[in-house]
Amino acid sequence: MDNKVLNTRTLIIIAAIAGAAVMRLLPHWPNFTPVAAMALFSGAYMSRKSFAFLIPLAAMLLSDLIIGFHSTMIAVYAGMVATVLIGFWLSNRVKAGNVVLASITSTLAFFLITNFGSWMSGMMPYTKDFSGLMQAYIAGLPFMFNGLMGDLFYSAIFFGGFYLVSKKFPAAVNA
Repeated sequence: MDNKVLNTRTLIIIAAIAGAAVMRLLPHWPNFTPVAAMALFSGAYMSRKSFAFLIPLAAMLLSDLIIGFHSTMIAVYAGMVATVLIGFWLSNRVKAGNVVLASITSTLAFFLITNFGSWMSGMMPYTKDFSGLMQAYIAGLPFMFNGLMGDLFYSAIFFGGFYLVSKKFPAAVNA
């Protein structure tokens, strides 16, 4: 790889994403993880768009090798892709209010995609009609709330931390 692809800035971003993947393996409240924040951060800051998808999805896959695979993985990974796309929107607009808005939007997208996937998989005892889908969404609301709290918390850590690093070491981050 040439220096423009694997520079200090990229290594800092990859390290943050790897740290988030490791944190997924630690005990936590249901859905209070850094997963969506890492995808949002990746979309906002990875200069190579292919890496913006590849790095968080690879981190998820590696942690899934330890946690285990499940029937809704396609929906979870689709939710991650949607979150990276929201991060693309955020990339030229990184301000506190926009990070909050993007975090909330990504939480809602992830919730809608993964609960739909869970409902479609048949792993939940809901009927395969609109009523069953609504029951699945209602049952998932507490998990969405935990996810939202985690997304806001970890987005503050990722984006705030990157901001602080960029102020302390501007040459490294702006490379």
